[in-house]
Amino acid sequence: MKTIKSILLTVIFTTASLQINAQRTYNVTANSTFEVAGTSTVHDWVMKSTEGTGTANLTIKDSKLAGINSLNISLLAESLKRYKTSMDKVAYEALDTENHQNIEYVLKSAVKVDETTWNLTGVYTIAGVSKEFTTQVRITISNGTFILQGSNQITFGDFEMTPPKAALGVVKAGKDLTVIFNIILS
Repeated sequence: MKTIKSILLTVIFTTASLQINAQRTYNVTANSTFEVAGTSTVHDWVMKSTEGTGTANLTIKDSKLAGINSLNISLLAESLKRYKTSMDKVAYEALDTENHQNIEYVLKSAVKVDETTWNLTGVYTIAGVSKEFTTQVRITISNGTFILQGSNQITFGDFEMTPPKAALGVVKAGKDLTVIFNIILS
């Protein structure tokens, strides 16, 4: 009888400890936003999308984020839109969307800075060119949902793209871009 009780107690404590420290896969939700912001000779511009997909494998310990084991994001490049759609075609040409339909991100490593800040090192693949960046990300937790907010400064040249031009070259995009994301994992 003592053996059965000790086995049951072992099972109960093992189950409880697994619930306290568990790895779980989360999906990117439709409420996530992805933006690319830049400048031109005429005005600043922003392209936005809510069509990113992906997954993350997170380690949760005592209801807190203890580890980011993987994060993979894919965004259909032509889902990025401006409020003036006439410029979208020029942007898609720069992104070479005929040959490279997706913008992708794959996490390589994650380092916790403090309770809400992480440094994520990962590879962006844009227009068929891959480059590694480190991004400082703010992470908040709300009702079991994780929100990752951050941005990266990149250039067209980082991904071997030529800044787009329009109106016979009168309107030229600046070389610097900001990638901004608000990823919601549920």
